[in-house]
Amino acid sequence: MSLENILVVGKDSKAQQLARPFTEQLFAADDTDDTWQMIESVQPHLILIGSGISHKKLCSFLQTREEKSIDTPVVIIGDSDSAQYIDQLISLGAYDYLEGKGRHQQLAEVIEKIKHNGSGTDNDNKRYFSEGCPSSVSIVGRSDSTIKALKMIRLVAQSSCNPVLIVGETGTGKELAARAVHILRHGADKKFVAINCAALTANLLESELFGHVKGSFTSADREKTGLLELAADGSIFLDEINIMPVELQAKLLRVLQEKTFRKVGGINEIDCKATIIASSNKNLAKQVKRGTFRSDLYYRLAICPIALAPLRAESRKEDILLLAEYFLKNSAVCPEKAGKIEGLTKLAAQALEKYHWPGNIRELRNVIERAMLLETTNKIGLSNLVMNPEQFAQGTDEPASAGLKDFSLERAEKELIAKALNEAGWQKTRAATMLGITRATLYAKVKQYNIRQPLAHNAAHATA
Repeated sequence: MSLENILVVGKDSKAQQLARPFTEQLFAADDTDDTWQMIESVQPHLILIGSGISHKKLCSFLQTREEKSIDTPVVIIGDSDSAQYIDQLISLGAYDYLEGKGRHQQLAEVIEKIKHNGSGTDNDNKRYFSEGCPSSVSIVGRSDSTIKALKMIRLVAQSSCNPVLIVGETGTGKELAARAVHILRHGADKKFVAINCAALTANLLESELFGHVKGSFTSADREKTGLLELAADGSIFLDEINIMPVELQAKLLRVLQEKTFRKVGGINEIDCKATIIASSNKNLAKQVKRGTFRSDLYYRLAICPIALAPLRAESRKEDILLLAEYFLKNSAVCPEKAGKIEGLTKLAAQALEKYHWPGNIRELRNVIERAMLLETTNKIGLSNLVMNPEQFAQGTDEPASAGLKDFSLERAEKELIAKALNEAGWQKTRAATMLGITRATLYAKVKQYNIRQPLAHNAAHATA
């Protein structure tokens, strides 16, 4: 049982000897202050801190690690017999504390646990989900934008606001937000029914919403219960309400105002007890100006809108890699690879962060699952991040990375490699370590992109 990378911190040679049998690559740092750049470039699977580091420094390191959202497990070697001392380190995020004899066996057990847990922590919920996220709804994200949206969801859910409007681009998670409002307001035992207003014709949509009586139109051979009635005292979610025909908008407005409705062809008034949650992927105010959406319905809906930001927004960009990791660990698209693909290479992660994500979270999930199918190693590389799946339909023989050209990801890779070489003073071994790739891979990339050392740097080096 071993890990690919282990970073040993401290000048304790026994710690390095202890770690060596359990890793393919061993990295070392003299002090906790020297670790941050190395953690970023090496991406270790375990940080082992040897004896000789002061308690104050250990606490400071663990606190900074938490602030930087680094989830690499930290194991500390020590000789303290103070339970209070050890408990404080564990409470600050240390994965384990090795003391006394039998440390080799202790470390073996810790590594086995890390391999079994995948991420090396039992607090995945804390990592992926904000504290404000309802436990039964998977709204992944810890960015300022996501936290703000969750606060608004909770505020609206705890009020008697009805209807509720959720706005955001396609793929930003509007239905998940609607389910969160429903669960916070009614609990999971009440009905949540959803309908996409863009998927049905005007007549079918009216029949689905309100129901119809027998004989109300040619094919109405029996009475039908509509979704407004079926939802009872739960919630009904009207997705893409911006597509709803104008004539049906007037009927929905009456339901919102009177809290009653009639079946198609019926004469009896039926009470509407459900919370009506509507979503739009377009700017409704602009649609009102164009005359495609009723202004009175818009103002009735927009009491306290819940806005979901797109992934390209600066306030939400930090959710991209968190979402990618979540999909990687929870996708069932390739069961035989479950737990085998541990993450993304640094270049792949950089590419995800730079991409503009027109399809938002839905597109990101597709890209990750597609990469899982294509990847044959333990980390998703840049070449398997195919943003343009149409190349498969076209029957092209080009490699998967060819689909990235339109999005300048190859250019981003070239720029990143050149930057690493500059920072490393054109020492290729050091640059490869910073990039998290092998020296051979770096040489191949330098040749592929024809990256050359600047003349000024050559001259300075020759002078020196």
